[in-house]
Amino acid sequence: MSLARSLVLKTAGLGPIKFLVRKSFIFRPLVRRFIAGDTLEEALAASEPILAKGQKVSLDYLGENTATEKEALEAKATYIKMLEKIAQVPAVQKWNQEHSCSPTLHVSGDGIEPLNISIKLTQCGLDQGTEFAEKNLRDVLETARGLHNFVRVDMESSEYTERTMDVMERVLQDYRNTATVLQTYLYRTPADVERVISWRARVRLVKGAYLEPASVAFPEKAKVDEAYVTLGKRLLDAGTYPAFATQDESIITALRAYAEEKKIDKSRFEFQMLYGIRRDLQDALSADGYNVRIYVPFGDAWYPYFSRRLAERPANTLFILKSLVKG
Repeated sequence: MSLARSLVLKTAGLGPIKFLVRKSFIFRPLVRRFIAGDTLEEALAASEPILAKGQKVSLDYLGENTATEKEALEAKATYIKMLEKIAQVPAVQKWNQEHSCSPTLHVSGDGIEPLNISIKLTQCGLDQGTEFAEKNLRDVLETARGLHNFVRVDMESSEYTERTMDVMERVLQDYRNTATVLQTYLYRTPADVERVISWRARVRLVKGAYLEPASVAFPEKAKVDEAYVTLGKRLLDAGTYPAFATQDESIITALRAYAEEKKIDKSRFEFQMLYGIRRDLQDALSADGYNVRIYVPFGDAWYPYFSRRLAERPANTLFILKSLVKG
């Protein structure tokens, strides 16, 4: 991990900094660059112009590490509400009419849903118990299946990786409308890629945004990028509709070139990008015929996500520093 990125993450974790960023109106424009809003309604409104361009969306209700079972059950209720509201979106209703009977629904590039959701197992209550979190996940997946939708289970810090993979392996036996995320900065990820390939399950490939020790993750950006391209090519060859989540143009270029060389159809994978970042690149990929999905986060528990986005682009902290100086 670069020194700048590590410094941003550690600084963001300080109580006074967290309080200042959350409470001061000065930071609201920067927050709104990355966060669609506090409510589901705001997130759906932000999704409309994206869907209108022919791009896809994954809604993320921000929050992690619920402290009680009650909080986890409330999060599950929110996920279910999200799925129900999504089913009322005109673009989704149209897609359901065209694809709900597809035998490859949620599996291959045929009929991939325009608007799905991303959730976290710690939001489902993983800290309160694996069985409890899995039960909550299954309840959400059951609702999603009835509404012909898909649920992505985000990967969190490395202390949860193995438990998340184990839950996914069990759940996929009963629900094919789900998948998880793999982080290329972890040393273990090549083995996890092979595991996911054996499940014939979709996967989102990311670099990784948590503060991890060098004992479990590559500290050098170049190594992370190299691993991304290597694993991305493996997923293009043998994976099931992989999603490449990155704004890194060099990586996107490398994967595009490989897909063209191997004559891999554009319908067999998608690029995913963050809300509010590199809209020009998002539109350029769409114009070239690639599937593009925008990750749209919302909710009032936005600070951890916001901190990780700043750490990915430390130059954004100049805004904060200037604001502090102006005081």
